[in-house]
Amino acid sequence: MFIKNKKRIPLTRYWTSRYLMTLCIGLIAIAFISAFWIRSTTLENRLNIMKLLTEDMANRIVSAGELRPLLGGGVPGGFPDRRWMDLEGEPFIYIANTEGQVVSSNRPMGPLGKQVNVNIIEVKETVQKMQLGKDSINFYLVKAPITVNGNIIGWVLMIESEIELAKVNQEYTLLTIMIISLALLGWGAIYFLTKRLSRPIKEVAQAAKQVQEGDYRIHLPLNSHEEEVFELVTSFKEMANRLEQLESLRTELLAGVTHELRTPVTSISGLLQAINDNVVSGDEAKEFLKISLKETTKMKKMVEDLLAFNSFAANAVTLTMIKVNINDLVESIVYQWNISQEEEGINTTISLLKNDIQIEVDTIRLEQIMINLLNNAKQAIQEGEIQVSISLDKYDVCIDIADNGPGIPINEQAFIFERFYRGEGKKYKHRGLGLGLSLSKMIALAMEGDLVLKQSSTFGTVFRIRLTREKKL
Repeated sequence: MFIKNKKRIPLTRYWTSRYLMTLCIGLIAIAFISAFWIRSTTLENRLNIMKLLTEDMANRIVSAGELRPLLGGGVPGGFPDRRWMDLEGEPFIYIANTEGQVVSSNRPMGPLGKQVNVNIIEVKETVQKMQLGKDSINFYLVKAPITVNGNIIGWVLMIESEIELAKVNQEYTLLTIMIISLALLGWGAIYFLTKRLSRPIKEVAQAAKQVQEGDYRIHLPLNSHEEEVFELVTSFKEMANRLEQLESLRTELLAGVTHELRTPVTSISGLLQAINDNVVSGDEAKEFLKISLKETTKMKKMVEDLLAFNSFAANAVTLTMIKVNINDLVESIVYQWNISQEEEGINTTISLLKNDIQIEVDTIRLEQIMINLLNNAKQAIQEGEIQVSISLDKYDVCIDIADNGPGIPINEQAFIFERFYRGEGKKYKHRGLGLGLSLSKMIALAMEGDLVLKQSSTFGTVFRIRLTREKKL
C-alpha cells in the first residue's frame, strides 16, 4: 500500500495561520457584538436625553408663566441645541395643543406636518417608535405634557429618525482601529510565541536526523524556560548519549564475541594440525587432544549461552515450577558447586532461614542463576570468602550472594545486565561472551522474580535474587 505524500507545512506557518484565523474570527465576532452594543447604548442614551429635554422645555414653559408657545409665540429660553445629543442634524421639536395642532416648532417642515395625530398624543408611552413617510422610515417620538394646575394644556414633542439617533461614526472608527490593532498585536504575539516554541522542536528534529545518520555528537541548548520543552531537549540528549554508548558497546562487544569464538577455534585447529602432521606424538599428542577437548567444551558453553539467551529473549522456554523447601534447595546448590571447585583458598559460608518455607521455582533455572553468580564471585576474589544468605521481606524470598572482592567500578554498574557486556576487569582476564548476568536476570524475571545488584564497593559486591513467595493467610 502506497501512502500519498501530502505537502508538509512549516510549523511556524501552520500554527500562525490557524491561530490568526481563530483570532480574526473571534475579533470579528467581538466587533459585531461591540457595534451592536454601542448602537443600542447610544440609541438608549439619546432617547433618555430627548426625554429630559422635552420635560425641561415643558417645565420652562410652565415656570415662565407664559403660554406664548400655545398662542403661536416663542419658547422661553429657546429650543435645545442638537449638541446636547451629539447629533449631526437638528431633531424636530413641536409644541402642540391638546387637539394635536402644532402651534410652534424649531423647523418649518417635519415628519408630523402641522397636525399631530391625536392617537399619538393619547398613547400613555412617553417614547414611541413609528414608521413615517413613503419609505416607512423608523422614527422615535418623545413627548412631555405641559401641565397647569393638574390640567394638560399641551404637549412638547421631539422626533428624530432611528438612523440619526443610532449614528456613531466616531465610535465605529475607534472600534475599527482597536480591532485592527488587536489583530496586528495578536498576530505578532502568536508569530513570536510559535516561532519560540517551534525553534527547539526544529533543533530536536535536526538532531534526530543527525543521530539517524550515525552522528551522536549533538548540541542542543538547555536554556529553555518552558518545562515541557526543557524535558524534551534533556530527554533527547540523554537518549542520544545512551545510543552512542550502546553503539560503541555493540561494536566493541561484536568484536569481543568474534574474538572469543575465534580464539578456541584457532587453538583447536592448530593443535589438531600439529597432531595430524605428526609434529607431536605419544603423551604430548594426548596432551594436545586434552587441550583441544577443553577448548571445545568452552566453545560449546559459549554457543549454549547464546542459544539459551535467544530462547529466553524470544519467550520460547517453558519453566517447570514446583514447590520446594528454599533452605534445602539453596544448600544443595552451594554444596554441589563447592565440590566441583578445584581451586583452594575460597571459603563459602551459607546462612539459612530459621524456619524453612516452601516456594514455587524452577529448580534447574534457579541453580543456573546461582552457579553463574558463584562463578562470578570466584573470579572476582580469586582468594577470599563468598557468603550466601537467605532472608525474607514482605513479599519475596531474597537470596544474597556476596564476595569480598574489589567491587564493580561505578561507571560499569549501569551496564552489567546488558547483553554481551564485559567490564574492563574481566575483559582481558576471563574468556566469555558477557551473557551470564543478562541471561540470569531474564530467567529470574521469567519466574516472576528479579536479579539486582544490591551494592558494590571496594569492600565487595552483593547480588540479590528475589523470588516471589506465597502470602500467608
